[in-house]
Amino acid sequence: MAPADVVDVFAYVIVLNLATQFVPAMITETFVLSLLTAILLKAVLEVVVLLKNRVKVRFTAARRPIGKGLAAASLLLVMAGSKLVVLELVAWLFGDSVQLGGFVAVTALILLLMLTRAGVRRLLAAPDPDHLD
Repeated sequence: MAPADVVDVFAYVIVLNLATQFVPAMITETFVLSLLTAILLKAVLEVVVLLKNRVKVRFTAARRPIGKGLAAASLLLVMAGSKLVVLELVAWLFGDSVQLGGFVAVTALILLLMLTRAGVRRLLAAPDPDHLD
């Protein structure tokens, strides 16, 4: 596991715990469960990003409208299906001890996690030596 992955998990734990604090439909009964949920979310989101990038390559490589349409439909399937996979995995692994709300709540959570990931990585990125103040 790379240091950036560890930072992602810690950021996800913070976002997840804040979400459970302010969204009544989201529940993690203990800190350990929120940490395990963050690790699960990290793993699922990495797979989703990989699949999304593969579909985007197919979309740009498609020459005919039917190919572009199939790639676009595949992208929608990956994006929507990933939320359902997250909900089912959480229910299967943690039962009633962890609840991420419904489809809309988990979609908002995942968007927030992705934004947090991008922000933290940008914040921790090495400064550009050509752009010193």
